[in-house]
Amino acid sequence: RYFAHMALFTTAMLGLVLADNLFMIFMFWELVGLSSYLLIGFWFHKPSAAAAAKKAFIVTRLGDLGFLAALILIWNEAGSFQIDVIQEMATGGELSDKVITLFALGIFAGAAGKSAQFPLHVWLPDAMEGPTPVSALIHAATMVAAGVYLVGRFFPVFESSPDAASTVAWIGAVTALIAATIAMVQTDLKRVLAYSTISQLGYMMLGLGVFG
Repeated sequence: RYFAHMALFTTAMLGLVLADNLFMIFMFWELVGLSSYLLIGFWFHKPSAAAAAKKAFIVTRLGDLGFLAALILIWNEAGSFQIDVIQEMATGGELSDKVITLFALGIFAGAAGKSAQFPLHVWLPDAMEGPTPVSALIHAATMVAAGVYLVGRFFPVFESSPDAASTVAWIGAVTALIAATIAMVQTDLKRVLAYSTISQLGYMMLGLGVFG
């Protein structure tokens, strides 16, 4: 069961990174969320693991509502899900500033859920309830980096919207500061690592936002 869930998770992450179509990215994005739910709740007979998996699933879905809204908006305005087409229209002035900003903020909402940005950071410390390899994979290598990757993938769009880029920078800065402060007073080593990870993800978002 563990290896089946891990294979699903790995396949979803590879699909997310390799897709050049926003709709396909969204499909793999949701598959990552489903497989992470299965992995975090692997020991489902433990109430704490079941609760942590449910919490992670619900909180990340809240961010994904913004992602879905961005998907619908860009289809109505651009008529395409191809990333290169969307970026060309955003940078070429074919989309209004309001549409670009709303689309970018929707993308960032999804990214904030996956990358545990304030205030959607609450699921990540509890995700340590999964098997240790799962904790290492989710915290260090794959799932939490997916949000940063998504913002980076649509960087030309954020560059075309100073308001959206500023939002990314401010939320990244707040996340980095709050998470680092919380990590300083934790006594559980796993939770220290979790909040440290959240803080570093905030720094990444801050860098993308400031550069934008």
